[in-house]
Amino acid sequence: MELYITELSKYFITLFIALYTLECFLVFRFQDEERRSGIYIRQNLLMFLVHFSCFLVICFETGKLEYLLFYTLQQILLFATIVLFRMIYPTGNRLIINNMCMLLSIGFIVLSRLSFERAIKQFFIVTVSIIIGMVIPYFVHKLKFLKNLTWVYAAVGVVALGIVLILGATTYGSKISYSIAGVTFQPSEFVKIIFVFFIAGALYETHDFLHVALTAVVAGIHVLILVASRDLGSALIFFIVYVLMVFIATGNWVYLLLGITGGCGAAVVAYRFFSHVQVRVQAWQDPFSCIDDAGYQITQSLFAISSGGWFGLGLFRGTPDSIPFVEADFIFSAVAEELGIAFSMCTILICISCFIMFMNISVKLNDRFYHLIAFGLGVTYIFQVFLTIGGGTKFIPMTGVTLPFVSYGGSSILTSLMMFFIIEGLYIIRREEGAKRGKKKKRRRRTEYEAVTKEIVSDETGSEDEPEEEEEE
Repeated sequence: MELYITELSKYFITLFIALYTLECFLVFRFQDEERRSGIYIRQNLLMFLVHFSCFLVICFETGKLEYLLFYTLQQILLFATIVLFRMIYPTGNRLIINNMCMLLSIGFIVLSRLSFERAIKQFFIVTVSIIIGMVIPYFVHKLKFLKNLTWVYAAVGVVALGIVLILGATTYGSKISYSIAGVTFQPSEFVKIIFVFFIAGALYETHDFLHVALTAVVAGIHVLILVASRDLGSALIFFIVYVLMVFIATGNWVYLLLGITGGCGAAVVAYRFFSHVQVRVQAWQDPFSCIDDAGYQITQSLFAISSGGWFGLGLFRGTPDSIPFVEADFIFSAVAEELGIAFSMCTILICISCFIMFMNISVKLNDRFYHLIAFGLGVTYIFQVFLTIGGGTKFIPMTGVTLPFVSYGGSSILTSLMMFFIIEGLYIIRREEGAKRGKKKKRRRRTEYEAVTKEIVSDETGSEDEPEEEEEE
């Protein structure tokens, strides 16, 4: 019985997430949220079907009722998130919230299979993060002085990264975390958001060479601190975000070319001076030549992805535990092995649909500050997705970053949720801007109509008076 359920469920799960992914892109056929409501309802239904099907398999495979209870708690959390957000922010973007919940559910599924204890911990982190995140759109919408805190953002970012460099704990050769009262934080995750606000604040009004150069110095300090901490994955994200935001703010191709050139030069320097970078490059070039050493992690990842096939081996049918740090850096490989390549490709497409929506919001925002923030957060999100999946599939060298919402990690979950809720706040601002433009158009049309009407009336009055003047003559 268990075998039949596991085998049949693979195809239903793949079908459900494929239909969900299709709906993600059908959304863009309509500009109005009201016309998208049917798509959003279907997405919610398909998401819960994926979630239910996966946990049905987990319960049959393990035979433990604790998984059923955990599934119930997840359902309550996801349903409450969707409903409460709709109630609190009726003008918010439901695609972003739906995709966020979908990716969270995938994370719960895979983590429940890998480590029930870590899945429970992740659940509580997500719950607290969502409670915190629910107020963020309100503050983004109401607090107009955020654009005036440019150098505050810069100072906070540099200090936060500097504290980790000086006092942070060393983990596998890198200083990326700091503990307060037994709670471990990864400041670079939070500084990513602050960094975007800094760049937007510095360049939204003026982008002359002096401002760009000054911004480059501060951005360079951020990157150099991360390099000194050996957090090269985060350093790369910061660098790419800065270069692209400067290009969007200025429209100057010279800055983009200089950024690309500088990035290539920095990559060569990093390879020359950091031994762990050399190891990762070697593992990327030929992992099978060092399969027992540096290439072990990536080879196990490739074995897992290839063994999964299109529809996966089924939950608890693979061996994702053989991949070191599978619950964090290589969780995509676990998804591909047991849920299938088709499922993992749909996961990528869901992430891409989020990015497209972020760019759509960015382009339509009139306020330059908010426009740059939406763009910067969108680039931050999609580039992190690219680094995680690219590293796990041997497309690029490993960078040690997590897959947003899916990977295990408190700081990553909280900052990812914060980014999505900030975008929601920007979307509300965008809709208000659109409503104001609509009112201005109506007033302009009314004014033009009244002017034309007066002109017509004046002409008719004038044509009636002319004959009388001729008679008097």
